[in-house]
Amino acid sequence: MTKIQIKKKQNSITKVECDGHTGYGVQGEDIVCSAISSIVQTAALGLLMVAAINAEIKRDDENAYFAIILPENLTEQARHDADIILGTMLCGIQDLREEYSDFIELEVQNVY
Repeated sequence: MTKIQIKKKQNSITKVECDGHTGYGVQGEDIVCSAISSIVQTAALGLLMVAAINAEIKRDDENAYFAIILPENLTEQARHDADIILGTMLCGIQDLREEYSDFIELEVQNVY
């Protein structure tokens, strides 16, 4: 099962962590794991390359771990752009989870 943890502060996503293979299919051919990876990695690319936000990316392919950590001191425009990109990512993950809830655990936490 892939565990996805999203942390929010003041209703804005500040951290995304994905951990583990879904177990839906054979590793390397698992369409659910691939879909999650595509959604989250596209969001990371959007932050880095489109919005020019210097997000910290952590990746460990061997252990199926991927994380996006946003800097705390974003400008108002950067925060707006990050909210749109990561909000869209969350919609994609939630939609995928509805179909494959036995393989995806999603936790959204509000951090203060």
